[in-house]
Amino acid sequence: MLSYEILAILMLVAFFVLLMMGIPVALTLATTGFVFGVLGFGTALFSLLPHRIFGVVTNATLLAIPLFVFMGMMLERSKLAEDLMDVIGLVAGSLRGGLGIGIVLVGVLMGATTGIVGATVVTLGLLTLPGMLRRGYNKGLACGVICASGTLGQIIPPSLILILLADILNESVGTLFAAAMIPGLMLAGIYVIYILILGIVRPDLVPPVPKEERALTSGSQLAVKVFKVVAPPIGLVGAVLGSIIAGIAAPSEAASMGALGSILIAAITGRLSWRVLRETVQATTKITAMMMFILICAQVFALAFRGLRGEDLVKDFFAFLPGGINADIWFLMLIIFVLGFFIEWIEISYIAVPLFLPVFMAAQVDMVWLATLICVNLQTSFLTPPFGWALFFLRGVTPPEVSTGDIYRGIIPFVLMQVLALVIVFFFPAIATWLPRVIGW
Repeated sequence: MLSYEILAILMLVAFFVLLMMGIPVALTLATTGFVFGVLGFGTALFSLLPHRIFGVVTNATLLAIPLFVFMGMMLERSKLAEDLMDVIGLVAGSLRGGLGIGIVLVGVLMGATTGIVGATVVTLGLLTLPGMLRRGYNKGLACGVICASGTLGQIIPPSLILILLADILNESVGTLFAAAMIPGLMLAGIYVIYILILGIVRPDLVPPVPKEERALTSGSQLAVKVFKVVAPPIGLVGAVLGSIIAGIAAPSEAASMGALGSILIAAITGRLSWRVLRETVQATTKITAMMMFILICAQVFALAFRGLRGEDLVKDFFAFLPGGINADIWFLMLIIFVLGFFIEWIEISYIAVPLFLPVFMAAQVDMVWLATLICVNLQTSFLTPPFGWALFFLRGVTPPEVSTGDIYRGIIPFVLMQVLALVIVFFFPAIATWLPRVIGW
């Protein structure tokens, strides 16, 4: 009979083999968990499974997920991105690279309001890519800016990644929201600096919007548009995040107010209809059901792996790594980065992080800092080929003259900038820990 450790290793191998064969991740998790759990213990091990699943579906923290998804989908269906892009494009258009900078700013606002990568990337691609190409932007750069900006919602609160990490790491959602705020804005700032530098050294890649086009809108008209379009989402985000971070409301309570606020914004702008409400509810149901199904299947995998002493195997492996706890952290970052080429952030969060978590808890690593590092790293999974979802989303809406190679080449500098942000947060932990400490979390 095979030892538990050998079964645990074979379980991981089988998981990745099935994944590479194209089996859906949720089914892969459940299948490998059940098969190897039965091989190791028979059916007795899974008597604990109902309790674990009950813990997932009754977790009050996870209740915020469908509410935040609803808020994002409602704002996306009400064409908020179109208005934002129109206004910010006019404001920043006089700069070399102004359109690119405008897209980054829209990505920040959309990330803080919707947080739905697919919706943001598709919307930005449809609205801005043809115009950028028409004005002489480099095809790869234009695609890279859109993909990278569309993924900012995965680190800028309210991020679904942070909600799941709060559950995994047993930390407050408000604490992680506060910790990710500065790193998220820092990453957006790095994108902006990169585009500004390109405007100086390679102005042919990022030309400004023609003066004649900007002259069509007067300064007073632009000021009114800025107030009407930018103020409502900023006010909504400020109220939602502020209430969580300040400890006034629980994440689920603030998320419910955000969902209600998104309905009010859509109604005020005259874009609320039964069709919009129906599409929003349907999209929210699909996204939430997909996430919860993966979380439930992950419980099968985690239960079997822990029963097969997989955690002890991981601890023993880390003990052989030279360099102490810092080397262990970078090994985790490498694993997450590589996994990001093949699987989504949800699976990475519930596979890699729990496996390695006992090692870092034993070493008393700051979980808030570690969560921020993981979140910055997970964002790269949306941009790294062959399975970067942002690339797939943009590929579906690009004009014929833009090739897949253009998209892949364009995202390389932005992946490197995300790695740079990861390095900065690692060497300067206060970037993540300062704000939670100041507000008393």
